[in-house]
Amino acid sequence: MEKSSVYIESEKEALQYKWIESEKAGCDLGETAIRRWVQQHWWGYLRDRWLEHLHGRRFWVELDRGDFGLLQRRFQETSLLLDRILDRLKAGQENLDVIIWALDWGICMQQVREILEALDINSRRLAHRFDPVSPACP
Repeated sequence: MEKSSVYIESEKEALQYKWIESEKAGCDLGETAIRRWVQQHWWGYLRDRWLEHLHGRRFWVELDRGDFGLLQRRFQETSLLLDRILDRLKAGQENLDVIIWALDWGICMQQVREILEALDINSRRLAHRFDPVSPACP
């Protein structure tokens, strides 16, 4: 199984973003572009990697080993509900958004709670860790 690092791969993404934004600006935006990538893209990037990990598509070393492939092992009987919840999480929604949606649609809260507790999104957050890479242009 190939093991990947969220931090190493995200640094590549941030550097690519910096390059594109610097090209648009006509100068090296340096740390400013990296910080902008972190502000605008880090949480979505991390959530996408977490979902890959849960599905068992790619193992990310910084994420919980026990979560790898979790979706292949659990929730077969509630797979449609799981898919709907994952759609909301992919779109950047949080647990409370999912709960409100489920209440609005009269969905069994016990099943929703079991899925949200197993996914435990709030304890799966990682802080970014980027070092400044170069000075910003004037």
